[in-house]
Amino acid sequence: MTSMLSASEPALILAPMEGVTDAPMRALQGEGGAFTHAVSEFLRVSHSVLPKGVFLRHVPELHSGSRTPTGLPVQIQLLGGDPERMAESAAVAALAGAAAIDLNFGCPARTVNSHDGGATLLKFPHRVRDIVAAVRAAVPSPVPVSAKMRLGWDTIDAIDDNAHMAAEGGAAWVTIHGRTRFAGYSPPIYWEPIGRVREQLRIPVVANGDIWTLDDFRRCRDATGCQHFMLGRGALANPLLARHVARELGINRHEPEPACNWPTLLHRLVEWSKRFVPYRSESLVRRLKQWLKLAATFGSFRGFEAIKRAGTVEELMQQMPA
Repeated sequence: MTSMLSASEPALILAPMEGVTDAPMRALQGEGGAFTHAVSEFLRVSHSVLPKGVFLRHVPELHSGSRTPTGLPVQIQLLGGDPERMAESAAVAALAGAAAIDLNFGCPARTVNSHDGGATLLKFPHRVRDIVAAVRAAVPSPVPVSAKMRLGWDTIDAIDDNAHMAAEGGAAWVTIHGRTRFAGYSPPIYWEPIGRVREQLRIPVVANGDIWTLDDFRRCRDATGCQHFMLGRGALANPLLARHVARELGINRHEPEPACNWPTLLHRLVEWSKRFVPYRSESLVRRLKQWLKLAATFGSFRGFEAIKRAGTVEELMQQMPA
């Protein structure tokens, strides 16, 4: 697990998405063999050090060697602005079985930013370095520490200082989303600065942001020169995308399926959800509709109108278009 990301081998990483890429979704995404590892939803470190039970509850893969039941390695992500509490929490995570730690300097959420977390730290590059360094010193040397960040708070040129500070603090790699915090998720995406940072740093750089299609991936690869990539919304909007990208990277050479079988995918997510949490059809249906809404907005799913009023999983399955 110490080789979760290698400088010499391509990687395709499942992005952390709050309320979306939880343990059931990570298990489902691990079935396809496209992703090389996943990053957990962030765990916020605010006024106190996180106890072991929090890690085990939110990242149940810690019970099985930091891997999903389908074998996908999982990296724990922490978010917070206090170096000491972040370091102590990371040490607890390592004792709980975390194989790798990622630090969130990219979350654009207003609530998170107003409480000294996420992208707000990009305004203070020295604080990025101090947090990375404190966490690096607190966890065993075989446990890699990485950083995920945006290009900056309000300017894309801030990435140079912030990425260098993360590397100086001891980050094993950095993941860069090609937008500022002010941009949110609005276009355009800026991949070129990611490539500039990759050329300057001696650690791997993971490119992230707006990879919706195989052509997008190719353009991102050309613009950045990267061989490490992170997929988030694009992998959910088009469930075949990760396999196409993995095949292009030489990670998974199996021919992708010709079409997406949504009923099968939804059924599999339901089954994985039952393994992790008590089954409540009324709450789980909201997760399924959240996924299908994303696929309808950004992908090719055309049946959202037929299922959007379903109140249970059973109703949704019955109303799925043929």
